Amino acid sequence: MHFNLKEATEILERTPQSLECFLSGLSKSWLECNEGEGTWNVNEVIDHLIEGEKNNWIPRLEFILREGESRAFPPFDRYSHINEKSERAIEQKLLEFKVIRTQNLSKLKAIIEPELHLELKGSHPDFGIVKLSELLSTWVVHDLTHIAQVVRVMADRYRTDVGPWKEYLGILKK
Repeated sequence: MHFNLKEATEILERTPQSLECFLSGLSKSWLECNEGEGTWNVNEVIDHLIEGEKNNWIPRLEFILREGESRAFPPFDRYSHINEKSERAIEQKLLEFKVIRTQNLSKLKAIIEPELHLELKGSHPDFGIVKLSELLSTWVVHDLTHIAQVVRVMADRYRTDVGPWKEYLGILKK
């Protein structure tokens, strides 16, 4: 097992600042491009990250601590942000994400003792029995997945503009 709470927290702490530095002040065209029908643009990815902070990671962690394997934790609607379109500026969304993430990491540090809690198990509505360490590992990889998605979506905007250099740009290979 490679999971280490201190190392995981290093990524979780940096995600909001990384996205803020990368996305703040960008033109609407960068924030609203996508990879085609049924894909998310940058704004939607940030909305999804906010929704996850509110209703996924810490609520599920607390549910595992409280209920263990006795009941499945409530499902998380990964697409709920699509139904609640937000017209706020990207800077406002990023600030909300940063504030909620900071609060969630404070909670995490306050309630989790790695030696006692990482092997605790809960019941996922689709996967069955999962470990708390797996939930936390997924939180980290989820952040990294969406950072990669943001960059990939933005790169795709210039897919045809790069001409023959496309051959050397791995991010544009599908």
